[in-house]
Amino acid sequence: MGFTVATNNGVRRITLDRPEHYNALSVPVLNALAECIDESASNADVRCVVISGSGRGFCAGADVAEWAEAEANGTLETYGWTEAAHAMMAKLYALPKPVIAEVNGAAVGAGVDLALCCDFRYASSKAKFKAGYTTMAYSPDAGSSWHLPRLIGLEKAKQFLFFDKAWPAAQALAAGLVTEVHDPESLTAAVDAVAATLAAGPTFAYGQTKVLLEQSSRNSLVEQLSQEQAAGLLCGRSKDADEALKASIEKRSPEFTGQ
Repeated sequence: MGFTVATNNGVRRITLDRPEHYNALSVPVLNALAECIDESASNADVRCVVISGSGRGFCAGADVAEWAEAEANGTLETYGWTEAAHAMMAKLYALPKPVIAEVNGAAVGAGVDLALCCDFRYASSKAKFKAGYTTMAYSPDAGSSWHLPRLIGLEKAKQFLFFDKAWPAAQALAAGLVTEVHDPESLTAAVDAVAATLAAGPTFAYGQTKVLLEQSSRNSLVEQLSQEQAAGLLCGRSKDADEALKASIEKRSPEFTGQ
């Protein structure tokens, strides 16, 4: 399958597990990840997802060995990597639950794109980020041309993509590419703490908020206000909204169930 899955106390941890290939994304791995994301979306026991990598790297992007084999067979344009990557990335970005990337090491190419599809990126101080496209005479192909201008601005996106230099974690943090940077030995504990907080939160409201934010750049203010009203009505009918109101009246902390 290429990754492991463990779910505890509402947090699902998906760990890419091909360390000998720096957790590269082959077509079978991409397809299996897409299925796992679908299941995570529908599973009420999953309230936050963490994506991490085993070994020294987070994700090296496309599986170069698979790529070379397809080129040798004359099937480079048809062997399905792009379609599988696009389907998985779209599902991950649209997952109606909080998603955290725990970037423990190098993220390259589609490995960067994988992290960009997450809501938050927590990085090891030893992590590095490299686009990897123009060095191979390619343009971005798994979402970074969409995510980067929104996260770090157009000029910094061009700098990252055109010059294709590896950005150390500190530079990525300064640019706004990552949320926080931690020492390698404390990274997982920091991510676990954040994930636990999110998993204990109002999951449905988080999902509606993600949809609103994604729609906002395409809407006028009036259109967005209408979308907010519709989402607010849905949230107001949730069990978590009832609990929040009761907790407020009773002057206690709410105990959300994610419903």
